Amino acid sequence: MAKKTGYKQKKAGYMLASEAAVKWNLSARRVRMLAQEGRIQGIIEDNGMYYIPVNAERPIDRRNAQYKGVSSDIAVIFAEIDALHHRLLNSRKLTQAELKVLREPFMVEFTYNTNAIEGSTLTLSETALVLEGMTIDKKPLKFHFDAIGNRDAFYFIEELAKEKENINERTIKQIHSLVLTNDAVNKGIYRNVPVMITGAAHIPPQPYLIAPQIEQLLREYKTGKYKNKHIIEKVALFHIEFEGIHPFIDGNGRTGRLLINLELIQNGYLPIDVKYTDQQLYYSAFNAYHKEGVIDNMIRLIAEYEKAELQKYLDVVSYGKKI
Repeated sequence: MAKKTGYKQKKAGYMLASEAAVKWNLSARRVRMLAQEGRIQGIIEDNGMYYIPVNAERPIDRRNAQYKGVSSDIAVIFAEIDALHHRLLNSRKLTQAELKVLREPFMVEFTYNTNAIEGSTLTLSETALVLEGMTIDKKPLKFHFDAIGNRDAFYFIEELAKEKENINERTIKQIHSLVLTNDAVNKGIYRNVPVMITGAAHIPPQPYLIAPQIEQLLREYKTGKYKNKHIIEKVALFHIEFEGIHPFIDGNGRTGRLLINLELIQNGYLPIDVKYTDQQLYYSAFNAYHKEGVIDNMIRLIAEYEKAELQKYLDVVSYGKKI
């Protein structure tokens, strides 16, 4: 029940239903209905007006098909992401200088983390220097090419996103060719030998099954079991299934993480950076799926990264308003 009291005494820290509607990407009518149903915590009612704590969580709307079929805590995360996404879309446009401040560190950190997960020993600062064209003494040239290849592949997926091109076999191979820029033999070519993934519960398919399984995955991604899922759930499931096929002899993880970001950008969200420090959580998410059929671990990991990126951009938007 909404608490009846004098709003003037508690003005600070509250917002109107209309303001909550904008923040949560709901209609004002829907917010008032949720208030009447007692589904918003800490609300104050005063003469038919509802005053909502500014830090109140967006109530879950189970009518949304994208929230169905997932656990309650994941539905909450999806609602939070959608609210942040809506706020960013309706905020002022970032200046080129602000975008540069956000984008350049992200590129360095993403390149460092995605390659460190695969064994690169370049540090974060060394990665930054390599991307500026410098060579790091006593570090293998392979790690230098891996950093440059990842950067170029990221630029490529940004262009693909602008062109609104759907993921297909050709673009997967193009991305992989950039990731393995210094491997003329294997770049953009499906493996022709069986492989096993160290420490993994799953054994990838034999080489002759790769092409048909990739074709099936891409077909299902457009329809099938991916239909009506939230974009975070879609990319989490796609990533696990793509890595399970393990189509290339090398560069599968880096290519897969770039594909996550291609889809996020295509759908108006921000690219994410899977941290090297979270690699055990990341690997355990694959095992949870292949051993128990549990996708939630990967969904949560990607969702938390997306939330953090959205909040980072909103913080810059808010800071700019204060200047």
